[in-house]
Amino acid sequence: MDYQIVPVAEKHIRGLREVFDTVARERRYLAMLRAFPLKETREFIRGVIRQRVPYFVAISDRRVVGWCDVLPVPRDTMKHGGVLGMGIVDGFRGQGIGSALMRATLARARRRGLTRVELTVRVDNRRAIGLYRKFGFVPEGRKRRAFRVDGRYHDLLSMAVLFRRGAAS
Repeated sequence: MDYQIVPVAEKHIRGLREVFDTVARERRYLAMLRAFPLKETREFIRGVIRQRVPYFVAISDRRVVGWCDVLPVPRDTMKHGGVLGMGIVDGFRGQGIGSALMRATLARARRRGLTRVELTVRVDNRRAIGLYRKFGFVPEGRKRRAFRVDGRYHDLLSMAVLFRRGAAS
């Protein structure tokens, strides 16, 4: 399968919103159950572009099929860190797109000077946990009953990777 990993641009906004919505409606991977309205998505992504946030999309056949971002933590004492988010449309998973997105996004986060990237993932999402471990993320704790969908609770695993001078530690 042919795909490209590129920094998010304004032309990707509509397709990116569709990917958010598709992945969110699976009710398994994201903390939201549907995408924000297009207007809110547009404003958010324009801000991301202006601030040069580490944010990449995967494009296949001119269609956005995934994304990965590291949103910087805005608090003064935590500005050295960011929170990773990502998603890939079903049918495009397991083909190396996640690794390519992670590689590009984490490299940009390091160049931006971030020294900590964290995330949460459902404990039963073994594929994602394996991907995160491959990039140096280690478990930091379990958030019990932190995720609830359709009346069912799920635990989340908190993971993080630390960087020193551009190298994982």
